[in-house]
Amino acid sequence: MEPAFALLVPFIGSLLILITGRYPDLRDTISVITAVISFLVILNISGSSLNSESVLFNIAPGIDFAFKADPLGLVFALTSSSLWILVSIYSIGYMRTLKEHAQTRFFFCFAMSLFSAFGIAFAKNLITFYIFYELLTIFTYPLVAHEESEEARSAGRRYLAYLIPSGASLLAATLITYWLTGTTDFTPGGFILGDPEIVKLVFILFLLGSAKSAFMPLHSWLPTAMVAPAPVSALLHAVAVVKAGVFGVIRIVYYVYGVDLMKELDLGVLLGIVAAFTVVMANILAIGETNLKRRIAYSTMNQLSFIILAASLLHPYGFLASVMHIPFHGYMKITLFLCAGAIAAIAGKHEVHQLDGLGKSLKFTFGAFTVGAIGMSGLPPVAGFISKWFVVLTGNIWAIAVILIASILDVVYLFPIVRNGFFRDGGGSYNELGGFLNRYMIVPLSITALFSIILFMMPGLMHISDLASIAMQEVWGNELP
Repeated sequence: MEPAFALLVPFIGSLLILITGRYPDLRDTISVITAVISFLVILNISGSSLNSESVLFNIAPGIDFAFKADPLGLVFALTSSSLWILVSIYSIGYMRTLKEHAQTRFFFCFAMSLFSAFGIAFAKNLITFYIFYELLTIFTYPLVAHEESEEARSAGRRYLAYLIPSGASLLAATLITYWLTGTTDFTPGGFILGDPEIVKLVFILFLLGSAKSAFMPLHSWLPTAMVAPAPVSALLHAVAVVKAGVFGVIRIVYYVYGVDLMKELDLGVLLGIVAAFTVVMANILAIGETNLKRRIAYSTMNQLSFIILAASLLHPYGFLASVMHIPFHGYMKITLFLCAGAIAAIAGKHEVHQLDGLGKSLKFTFGAFTVGAIGMSGLPPVAGFISKWFVVLTGNIWAIAVILIASILDVVYLFPIVRNGFFRDGGGSYNELGGFLNRYMIVPLSITALFSIILFMMPGLMHISDLASIAMQEVWGNELP
């Protein structure tokens, strides 16, 4: 099965969502069915059509508008498509419980955002990647500004103010790369050539073009965007947007530059410094944040920069850590955001100090939040431990020190929420499973929490560890330790 078909499914699904907007039950059913079919298609490709290609048309000499189902792209696509199913179900309960307006627009933009994410995952070259990278910005903007309040509009403006110039930087880097090499095709081990100073400048442009990764100082759009509904926060933080950013960084490091050139120009050191600073500072800022969703947003910045830090080590185990943390973080982080949304929808609580005692009545929600908190801290038996352990196996002392400090800070700002929720008085009494719509939220967040543990015990689920290992072999070849 060709990768282009994986994009066709959400595109058709999004059109059907628009057409059936007057019939909410049918519209929402189509949204879930589209998500399920997309996942099954991508799972089939990962099992039987690895490295299959779809060339749609030629853009310029040496540039095709084309897709390729390579191992790295499939890890990202499997993560996005599997989580889309659960977020779609969750969104039905959340949007209807809060009686949100413009639900058809919401589900349409959500589907088109996943269409864009799949395009990023399967892009064969930088040009195709850029097109879908910008489409993702376009279709997520209405989701960020969904509430249409002044705060939401301001968040939307800031979102565009960061990501549009970032996209221009990515385009400039892409065009210069084409000028230098005559191609933009992703190649395991890299392909860029040219004067070292120019190549360094291009790397800086690529890095600025990766603002979706929310590393400092290009980060403030992310906490601000938390004004959006909880399913959008989940989309931004776990499914598509920020994952597209770090996925792009891995592509640039290993499929445009390559390990040898990164080491020769000391670009891994530059990338590692930026990532390490963000890892620690994001957690320090999280400690002082009182809004639950914004606190989790700072946690996202920390975890994203962990992925970049692992990639910057230019070590096979660092590569495995960065690739495998994409799905691991996806399941753990989406659990936290779905929990925050359920708490807001069921109990009407948004601030950390309001959560005391809520765990006694919202048992499933706080139980799932506990799993996510353990995973963020890199502790077993949750999947986050595996990717952090791979960094330990690199033997890089300063990287190990950074993740140890970050893990301690994760405990500092996440575990008190769990302790106070279960063991303090207050919070009121709520029937977590009392309403039918509540179950649309509680079941998905319980599943994501469960899978965060299952992935620890079975990292090969959905071919994840196999695909990561194949990608590692493609990049390092005979140089593997």
